[in-house]
Amino acid sequence: MYKDKSILVVVPARGGSKGIKFKNIYPLAGKPLIAYTAETISLLDFVDRAVVSTDNEKIGDIAKQYGLSVPFLRPPKLSEDIVSDWDVLVHALLKTEQADNRKYDVVLMLQPTCPLRKTQHVKDALNRLVEGGYDSVWTLSPTDSKAHPLKQLVLQGDLIEYYDPQGANIIARQQLKTVYHVNGAAYAITRECLLEKKSKKGDRCSAIIIEEQLANIDTEQDIAFAEFLLQQKQI
Repeated sequence: MYKDKSILVVVPARGGSKGIKFKNIYPLAGKPLIAYTAETISLLDFVDRAVVSTDNEKIGDIAKQYGLSVPFLRPPKLSEDIVSDWDVLVHALLKTEQADNRKYDVVLMLQPTCPLRKTQHVKDALNRLVEGGYDSVWTLSPTDSKAHPLKQLVLQGDLIEYYDPQGANIIARQQLKTVYHVNGAAYAITRECLLEKKSKKGDRCSAIIIEEQLANIDTEQDIAFAEFLLQQKQI
């Protein structure tokens, strides 16, 4: 419980990742990726229940080895490449509530692909959600100005065009408004947002901005970057 709110953690970990096969259990510094999320959850004393949503028994078995609960397997239709987080979270919420014969007020989604999250990131997101009365709170990282939408280009045949025509007016990065991207450290979402507003974001979505570097694993290059950051922390 957290300030009279019951908390369900959902760890999404499907087996069909494309960038890295079995990405969610890929070894990082000697441990499967999902182990880092399991360790974070073990340090969160306000969690009432934590479940892994996976379609793969191998991933489920490894998750269990690190203390996570896998009370169900995700159906194949929710494990395809183009399936929303909302679908996965609602399925996990309803299945867990049915099994536990209770309702959960808040769902925390912790993705295994963000192994360097800190417990404080999760606590800050949850606290902002509850104290601010938001529908959801997401953790974000500032996007490097080189990847700003107004600096992106597309090809029209063999001709270069700006992705956004306003990009033609940008001369210096000081003209760019700061933009952010999700880092996967934490999503805190109310039950009402998921089930009544049928959204992961809702009408009132706030943010926790994380300035320190976090690896968000999608490729083997991301694994190498995460290992570099882990080494830096140990120095």
